[in-house]
Amino acid sequence: MGRAPGPSVRLRLTLSYAGFLMLAGGLLLAAVWLFLLRYVPERALIVPSGTPTRYDVFPVRSNLLRVFAPRAAAVMAFLLVFGLVGGWFLAGRVLAPLTRVTEATRKAANGSLSHRIRLPGRRDEFRELADAFDTMLARLDAHVAEQRRFAANASHELRTPLAISKALLDVARTGPERDTAELLDRLHAVNARAIDLTEALLLVSRAEQRSFERDDVDLSLLAEEATETLLPLAEKHGITIETSGEFAPTTGSEALLLQLTMNLVHNAIVHNVPGRGRVWVRTAVRSDAVTLTVENTGERLSPELAATLTEPFRRGTERVHTDHAGAGLGLAIVQTVAHAHDGTLTLTPRPSGGLRITVELPVSGAR
Repeated sequence: MGRAPGPSVRLRLTLSYAGFLMLAGGLLLAAVWLFLLRYVPERALIVPSGTPTRYDVFPVRSNLLRVFAPRAAAVMAFLLVFGLVGGWFLAGRVLAPLTRVTEATRKAANGSLSHRIRLPGRRDEFRELADAFDTMLARLDAHVAEQRRFAANASHELRTPLAISKALLDVARTGPERDTAELLDRLHAVNARAIDLTEALLLVSRAEQRSFERDDVDLSLLAEEATETLLPLAEKHGITIETSGEFAPTTGSEALLLQLTMNLVHNAIVHNVPGRGRVWVRTAVRSDAVTLTVENTGERLSPELAATLTEPFRRGTERVHTDHAGAGLGLAIVQTVAHAHDGTLTLTPRPSGGLRITVELPVSGAR
C-alpha cells in the first residue's frame, strides 16, 4: 500500500526543528537589539575638552548595525542549515523504532506472524508500543495455529462418518442380499454422529465469536438441571451423582452455560468406573468469582495428560460405553464457553483416580 501524497513525518519534524531553531535565533537577535543596541547613541558623541574618559572612540548605532547585520544574517543562515541537517538526522533517529514496527506490520499483513520486533533500549513509549505489538503477534500466531489444527482435526473427524457411509452404500449396492434394516441402522448411527459433531463445531464457533446476549444466571440451578437430565444415563451405567452448593450468580448466556455444565457432567459419567463410580457436582461463590466443580472417580491420569484434554478431538481414556462415544469436543467446548464468559478452566487429576474440573466465572452484582 503506497503512501499518500504529502510530506513525510520525518520531513515535517525536520522543518519543525529548523523552524524552532530559527525562531530561537530571531528571539536572541531581538533581545540584543532590545536590551543592548538601543542604548548606543545614534550620533557621534562630543566630549568637552578636559573631560576625563577611559575611551577615545564612542561607537555609533548605525555603524554597529552596518557591521552587525551581515554577521547576524550569516548566523541565521548557519542556523537554518544546521537545523535542517541536524533535524533530519534527529528525526531519523527518533522515528527508527516506528520503521521497525512498520516492517513487522507489513510482514504480518503478508502472513508472517512469527516475526518479532524485539526493540532494544530503555522502556520508553516506543519500546512499550513494540512490546505490545510483539505480544499481539504472539497471541495471533498461537490463535491461527490453533485454528488450523482445529480445522484439520474437524476435517478428519467429519471425513470419517462420510467415508463409513460411502462404504456402507457401496457394500449395499454390490451385495443386494444384505440385511437392509441393519444397513439403515448403521447409516442412522453414522449420520447421528456426524450431526452431533457438526452441532458441536457450530457451538464452538458461536462461543468463540461471543455472539450471545448476557443475562443473570445461577450456576447452581444449571447444575441441578444438568444432573436431572443426565440422571437416567448415570443410573444406566451405575454411577452415583451428588449435587451440592449455594446460589452462584454470574452473567452470560444461559444456553451456553447449561451446555458447559451438561458437558462436564456427561464427561464425568462416561469417564468413570462402570457400576460403582461416583460424580460430585458443587457450586460455590466468593467475593469476586463463582465456581462450578465437577469431580469423578475413574482411571488415574497424569498431569501432562490432563493438560491436553481440552484440545479438540482429544480423548483421555476409553469411554465405558460406545453408545456415547461423543465428538471429542466436550472439554474443548467447556473451555471455549468459559473463556467467552471471561472465566477459567482448571483440570486436576485426583490421586485416587478420576478428574476434578473447576470452572471459575466472574460473579454478578445480583446477590
